[in-house]
Amino acid sequence: MADTLHRPPAERSTAELVQQAGEQISRLVRDELALARAELTEKGKHAGLGIGLFGGGGVVALYGLGVLIAAGVLLLAQAWPPWLAALAVAVLLFLIAGVLALAGRRQVRQAAPPVPTAAADSVRADVTVVGAAMKRGRQS
Repeated sequence: MADTLHRPPAERSTAELVQQAGEQISRLVRDELALARAELTEKGKHAGLGIGLFGGGGVVALYGLGVLIAAGVLLLAQAWPPWLAALAVAVLLFLIAGVLALAGRRQVRQAAPPVPTAAADSVRADVTVVGAAMKRGRQS
C-alpha cells in the first residue's frame, strides 16, 4: 500500500483509487465530526454560564424585592431614617441583579445559534471540492 501512495494517480488501478478515496472520505468525515463536537461543546459552555448568570441575577433580584418590601414596612412603621437605609440596600441589590442579567444575556448570545456553523461550512466546502474533482475526472 505504501508503494501505491507514491505512484502518480495515472499509474494506479481503479480499485486502488477507489480504496484511497474511501479512506480519505472516512478520515474527512471523522475530522468533520470532531470539529462539530468541539464547536457544540464550546457553545454549550457559554449557554451554561449564561443560564447560571441569569439564575444568579434572579436570586439577587428576589433579595432586592425582599429588602424593598422591608423598606416599605419600615416606611409605614416609622417616620424616616430606617427605611432610607433599607431602600438604599434594595437599590444596590437591583443594580447587582441588572449587571448579572446583562452578563448572562451576553453569554447566551455567544452560544447562539447552537448549530456547529464552522463545521457545516467546512463540510459544504469539502463537498464542493469533491464535486469539482469528480467533474474534472469525468471530463478527462
